[in-house]
Amino acid sequence: MNTSNEVAAAACPVCSKDFPLKEIEIHVNKCLFLNAPEPESPSSSSKRPSFSVEEPNPKRLKVVENNGTPQVHNSKTEEVSPHNSKKASITSGIPLAEQVRPECLDEYVGQDHVLGGDKILRMLLDKHDIPSMILWGPPGCGKTTLAHVIASRSKLRQGTRFVKLSATMSGVNDVKEVVKIASNEKRNFKRRTILFMDEIHRFNKLQQDIFLPHVENGTIILIGATTENPSFSLNSALLSRCKVFVLEKLQSENLFLILKRALNALGCSIVAGEDDSTHSSDDDSSEEENCAKRWSIERKSVQWLADMCDGDARNALNSLQMALQAKINDDGESHISLGDIQEGIKRSHLLYDKKGDEHYNIISAVHKSIRASDANAALYWVTRMLEGGEDPVFVGRRLVRAAAEDIGLADPSALPMAVAAMQGCQLLGMPECDVILAQCAVYLARAPKSQEVYRALLAAKQTISNQKGPQPGVPLHLRNATSKLAKELNWGKNYNMRHKDISGLTYMPEGLENVDFFQRH
Repeated sequence: MNTSNEVAAAACPVCSKDFPLKEIEIHVNKCLFLNAPEPESPSSSSKRPSFSVEEPNPKRLKVVENNGTPQVHNSKTEEVSPHNSKKASITSGIPLAEQVRPECLDEYVGQDHVLGGDKILRMLLDKHDIPSMILWGPPGCGKTTLAHVIASRSKLRQGTRFVKLSATMSGVNDVKEVVKIASNEKRNFKRRTILFMDEIHRFNKLQQDIFLPHVENGTIILIGATTENPSFSLNSALLSRCKVFVLEKLQSENLFLILKRALNALGCSIVAGEDDSTHSSDDDSSEEENCAKRWSIERKSVQWLADMCDGDARNALNSLQMALQAKINDDGESHISLGDIQEGIKRSHLLYDKKGDEHYNIISAVHKSIRASDANAALYWVTRMLEGGEDPVFVGRRLVRAAAEDIGLADPSALPMAVAAMQGCQLLGMPECDVILAQCAVYLARAPKSQEVYRALLAAKQTISNQKGPQPGVPLHLRNATSKLAKELNWGKNYNMRHKDISGLTYMPEGLENVDFFQRH
């Protein structure tokens, strides 16, 4: 069997024979349920399954003698050592991020708060006691890579299968098919099935119910990856059955290490720039190996790229690949400077989703910075939102709210200014309105603060919501007598326009005459 067929083949769990992926499902069903003879030649009429199964191939196992005792070894699925350098190519057509994806936990970079040596997830993975979990984090932080590492470790285990699906390409029927095979595997061969569902938030909450019984009874171990807050995007019943692990944006030093490994895999050495005297070289290769490398890149270029990708390793690697493809000469020899990187790559994104958590997190930071009179922070967060593509009118509306809630009567001109800023955004739009919002945010942050009206409003709301029985009626002397009948009912009787202290009238409803919402505590 040639290499291309091996890649597109999988082993039947019943007869241990290799079949093309497009035929394996039919063959397994025949082996398990129909006990039918295997086909002599693969048919091309069946539909290729939409999921991939990664498990050890019995044909690749070899038996060796150790003190007279046969031992089974897998010649192809030994866990990769972090010291075994990978080879990558910028002309292969495969994204660089995929080419240099780690195969073991020792190669995994970042997320020490969940994968450190003394962390529970790391200890469970080392024991291969994998729980159902949800990996929540921003793009490019390592969610899919962690699942890939778990898949690589599963290949070493004869009692574990790993199936990968993406909610962007698969549906409930695909999940049902995986569960059907997983149930047979568990019942007949005592093999566990790990199902990795990428972008699991793309399934609506009704579709997510398909996982519940099978996760609960252990038919599958679910690993879901999502960039959305699980509290809002995932079924609460599913969350109660899975442990949520929060992955964070990678730090610049993490991205630098990832880029450094990728450059080593590409055969590119990292050298000091003309004005960089603090680092002679960041390449771990020997001097002879560096001389043999035809590509070189300045260290500050790699550091700039690590700093500019906002913690997204995928973006950093793909940007590096694009820069190399544009710069490498036909003869394969080239030197890449910081100017070359900056010329070809601009900061293409910030971690800012106008419908996601960052949308609400950053606007909350704006409001709280204004409340704390930190003009510097208020300006930063407003600018961060605008640079991320936020609607300036939305920012303006929030500034209006901040002016009324936190400045209040301490500076009555703050509210008209905020309203004018919002209207200016509607008239001008971006990018001209950015300075309007900046000026308004700084003014509000520097203005004196008073929450007297806001807190009185909260007290009034609480009084109304805590009222026992029906809400009290409007006093008769405050009612508007618009008809003869109303006057006969004494509506508006004895009303006068004098101050409440000398009018002899009460303006609060009966039973609340002595309530003072502005009373200071």
